[in-house]
Amino acid sequence: MRVVLGEDQALLRDGLVRLLTAYDMDVVESVGSGPELLRAILRHRPDIAVVDVRLPPSYTDDGLRAAVAARSELPGMPVLVLSQYVEQLYARELLSDRRGSVGYLLKDRVAHVAQFVDAVRQVAAGGTVMDPEVVAQLLDRNQAGPLAALTSRERDVLALMAEGRSNTAIAARLFIVEKTVDKFTSSIFTKLGLPVADDDNRRVLAVLTYLNS
Repeated sequence: MRVVLGEDQALLRDGLVRLLTAYDMDVVESVGSGPELLRAILRHRPDIAVVDVRLPPSYTDDGLRAAVAARSELPGMPVLVLSQYVEQLYARELLSDRRGSVGYLLKDRVAHVAQFVDAVRQVAAGGTVMDPEVVAQLLDRNQAGPLAALTSRERDVLALMAEGRSNTAIAARLFIVEKTVDKFTSSIFTKLGLPVADDDNRRVLAVLTYLNS
């Protein structure tokens, strides 16, 4: 797996390179700014870009903007975002493009190396990985909008869906049968005006895109 890494903190960048290399990933280039990140992605066409949101020169959303710009040239390129904060604007921009897999992790909440490595592999393989805290804050900020029509149980199911969980996993988490989850899922999509899709990753992206529109 070929990885391009964008991280401005030199020690963390070096640590991530060593970590990914130790797990048999090829970090083809690691950079510390938004413009460098865009050039590196377009030059190497990696299997995944691991991106810090706040990169130089502005330290606002340069990393994410570079990733979005790269995806306009390389449609469907997987992107895993690392951030210190839950930024609604950043999530909206990332999720507005449904052509590729995405991940959004909070740096301070990555508790285990295996968790991070697994997230990189999942996104590179076409999956979606969202930190539960990111999901919770996005849902909480939008409850006065389209989520107002959902019951509390439907919001619970939606939050677990957005984490990338299957209906089977949701049923186990909520201690209900899978058929009940199916009913909740159908109701959620009906109320949000979204089509039910068999592809779990597209379903997650559609839900989060709608919530951030």
